[in-house]
Amino acid sequence: MKPLRPILAALALSLASPAAAQPADDATVVATVNGEAITLGEMRALKAGMGPQAAALPDAALWDMILDQITRQTAVAQAGEGNLTPRDEALLALQRRSLLATIALEAVAEPEPTEEELRAAYDALWGSAGEVTEYSAQHILVETEEAAQAVAAEIEGGKDFGQVAEERSTDSSGPGGGDLGWFTLDMMVAPFAEAVGALEKGEVSAPVESQFGWHVIRLNESRLKEAPAFEEVRDQMAQQVRRERVEAEVQRITGEAEVERTEGLSPDLLGAE
Repeated sequence: MKPLRPILAALALSLASPAAAQPADDATVVATVNGEAITLGEMRALKAGMGPQAAALPDAALWDMILDQITRQTAVAQAGEGNLTPRDEALLALQRRSLLATIALEAVAEPEPTEEELRAAYDALWGSAGEVTEYSAQHILVETEEAAQAVAAEIEGGKDFGQVAEERSTDSSGPGGGDLGWFTLDMMVAPFAEAVGALEKGEVSAPVESQFGWHVIRLNESRLKEAPAFEEVRDQMAQQVRRERVEAEVQRITGEAEVERTEGLSPDLLGAE
């Protein structure tokens, strides 16, 4: 999100000659390249994108550097303008739309969330805390029931679960001993969730099939989900409020737009050159 614009712009004034003050609005033309104007607004926009390093340069050096960069870019861009392909035109159109969409949504996201909005977001996310159980578990994922039975037999025979996971699991959690961290059952596919919910602490499941393969699961611990203090997650809630504003605005605008799709076009056209 771009920073708020300063209320006052710094002006270089001559105390001896007040009439020498220069106009400072973004539309002020600072140079032309083959008749194409370069504005003060363009220079300010480029400076804003340079980050903190721009502040380390003297004003005169920064001015010359930015103006020189835009001048060269403009001249080269003019040379390329007559050689645009339809693909180039499409890319420019996408970039323009992206910028305009960003401008429209910044106006919605930028205002600071109210206390009421923050509290509502907190309640929506954490209102059920204390009523939801979280589980800490490990699992070993293999491709067949036979492989899962062999894994279960190794563990029943006393082999360490984490070691077997490292050796046998095809899941990305295997190198970490099959550790899945803390999760709620609604985060998992149904057969896996049902198996975890039926386990006691320290118990290992029989092989369980899901769309990913065959699992052997060990429940390490369970606990009631605890809500963080509101002040600890205030910034997180502010981001959430802004995301929800943006999503709501996108839904509103697109819902009101008149969209007509051309029928009969094949998706294969995406791959055609």
